[in-house]
Amino acid sequence: MTTVHPNPTLLSSRPPIPSATLALVRDGSLGMEVLLLRRSEQNDYTSGVWVFPGGKVDAGDRQAHHFCPGMDDESASRVLGIAQGGLDFYVAAIRECFEETGLLLTNDNHSALMSGWRDRLLRRELGWNALCHEAGLQLAVDQLVYFSHWITPPDSPKRFDTRFFLAAAPDGQVAANDGGELVEEQWIRPVEVLARGDVFKLIGATRQTLMTLSRFDTAQTVLDWARQPREIRTTRPYRAMSSIGKRTVLPDESAYAEVVRLDPHGLGNVSCEIQPGCAVQLSSRVIRVTANNGSVMTGPGTNSYLVGGGVQNEWAVIDPGPLDVKHVDALLAAAPGTVRWIFVTHTHMDHSPAAALLKQKTGAVIYGRLPAHPEWQDASFAPDHLLQGGERFVLPGDSTLRAIHTPGHASNHLCYLLEEEHTLFTGDHVMQASTVVINPPDGDMAAYLASLRALLTENLEWLAPGHGFLMAQPQRAIEWIINHRLQRETKVIAALHALGPADSEALLAQVYADVPERLHAMAMRSLTAHLLKLRDEGAARESNGRWSSLLS
Repeated sequence: MTTVHPNPTLLSSRPPIPSATLALVRDGSLGMEVLLLRRSEQNDYTSGVWVFPGGKVDAGDRQAHHFCPGMDDESASRVLGIAQGGLDFYVAAIRECFEETGLLLTNDNHSALMSGWRDRLLRRELGWNALCHEAGLQLAVDQLVYFSHWITPPDSPKRFDTRFFLAAAPDGQVAANDGGELVEEQWIRPVEVLARGDVFKLIGATRQTLMTLSRFDTAQTVLDWARQPREIRTTRPYRAMSSIGKRTVLPDESAYAEVVRLDPHGLGNVSCEIQPGCAVQLSSRVIRVTANNGSVMTGPGTNSYLVGGGVQNEWAVIDPGPLDVKHVDALLAAAPGTVRWIFVTHTHMDHSPAAALLKQKTGAVIYGRLPAHPEWQDASFAPDHLLQGGERFVLPGDSTLRAIHTPGHASNHLCYLLEEEHTLFTGDHVMQASTVVINPPDGDMAAYLASLRALLTENLEWLAPGHGFLMAQPQRAIEWIINHRLQRETKVIAALHALGPADSEALLAQVYADVPERLHAMAMRSLTAHLLKLRDEGAARESNGRWSSLLS
């Protein structure tokens, strides 16, 4: 796949417009409600969408600073993490809310005059600063809680740099849409909006905000939570290609980091879906081809990676995949030159069986390790060279691979580090969107945790997993897996104390109560691995199929 980079001046000509949005909350008869507005039908992507009140920051918002007794620009800017102009966003949020809903957040009650003021403001008979002066307003900026920060995708027709705020709805005021850009208003519980996607058309920022708000039962609890010290990161959605056309990809999606890497200028011309058989150029040295063997165990399919290139135009394959002629043919079609080396991470049936066929077609040399136990292994695997871990291979294209022995998921598991790009090909050692199954006797939980901790000492920038997209922030991903496994182990110990002596089935029901029953067969393997680890550490024992704790 070829990525075309645009002229950088095209990007600078469309800087995002500073904007502010205000999510108002109140307590209804069935729980906390938010105010949403429906936009009129227009010829753009916002036609008919439901939004919170908000809009762009105007020059008059800065002029109204002296009507904000509860906050100055320096403190507002510090909250938003900018040098100056922070108070503009707070003022804009209150103004836009008043223009679009008729609700005005002030420190005094001006309800008798609000309707007339709003009409004059919408007719542009006077500006916001003049209105504040004439009415003697004291804007309640101190009631606004900074909630989130969103910047719309680079390829959007209109780009906005939007600060989201949260506030309690003013008492004694009634919301009404402006009858122009907005044609309907509704107080509604966030969970109800999210459950009725056929009725409520939402954009990504609104949906994500509602998802956060849906966790709270009352207006006060969400306001208290939002006021607590917390890190607010800028959310930058990207647009990408999919089977249903272009769509927005959010930072919490698996594809996000790869989409941003391959499309740094936000043209929206890369895919956010794994497509079996399609070659994806991840860098000048790396190409990915995914086998068509997607399942609950393999996710979108098993990834095979081509590494190398250079003047010699010679390539290595990492994990040739399952024994699938079409996949091998797709790999050979994707290879720009000759395949000379085959590196296998481990010998489970979705990673190594194609090695022999690929060698037959290319004459490539196979590297890998043999398993300690035959169960669930590829019996056909016959490496030309056995690896111990620590070997370095200098490949064409200034590409150096270092083998790292990472037992745990499998006794013979290897990861391969592309040193020039600080990219680790992880096989099944680190997976995307799920944790890997540890299946004794070849799988070993203690060895797995030790291997993960050892990787934390490596200089890593990217993970290239055996299933899924490229993963950024390797240290964070590895630490999450370690913490997740230790938390699960804590649950095992608690279950042993509560139930023991108990058989594995009883322990499984309690330890993996958060896992769907259809996955319990796989979970049982990892539970067994946890129990064996605790046994070997002297923390648990097994007698006649029943487990008990040895910890006081």
